[in-house]
Amino acid sequence: MSGELEAAAERVVAWAGGLEARAGSRRVLAVEGRSGSGKTTLAAAVAERLVSPLIHMDDLYAGWDGLDQAVIELHDRVLVPLADGRPAVWRRWDWAAGEYRGEHRVPDAGWLVVEGVGAGGRVLRSYTSGLVWLDSPTVIRKRRALDRDGQTYAPHWARWARHEDAFYAAEQVRENADLIIENAGE
Repeated sequence: MSGELEAAAERVVAWAGGLEARAGSRRVLAVEGRSGSGKTTLAAAVAERLVSPLIHMDDLYAGWDGLDQAVIELHDRVLVPLADGRPAVWRRWDWAAGEYRGEHRVPDAGWLVVEGVGAGGRVLRSYTSGLVWLDSPTVIRKRRALDRDGQTYAPHWARWARHEDAFYAAEQVRENADLIIENAGE
């Protein structure tokens, strides 16, 4: 992890210490931003420091056009049950098979970190204790994403960007973020 994201993780953890639980007894931290902004790296570092389970929205998307479905999955299968004091069990999308397969129970903990496009959706906000947004220039984000996922992602970059555009225009996620972090580092 770059020194910039290391410092950002420390900043997020220090800030998050004052947040209140909003999903039952669980404090839920959403880490948002466009593809390649550094969400996964930052969220993993924050989850490690908070000793928190981490859910990746990538595991919930119902394929390349499944952003909205992933938000519903997170709401219905994770956040509502936690708020009601029930066990939360989410399903992982099998990208090769094109269907949800396997169930994963959210471990007991004081925190839950959720990262990915959609984690800061409007329907989820009443359950989240805090929303972090990562900003990065498009050229850097694209290079990071394609370096990470290569030719698997390359043909879908523009398609996914359109989903992000529509989601962020409707949901106003950045505008509702509690903490904005600039991540222009390589």
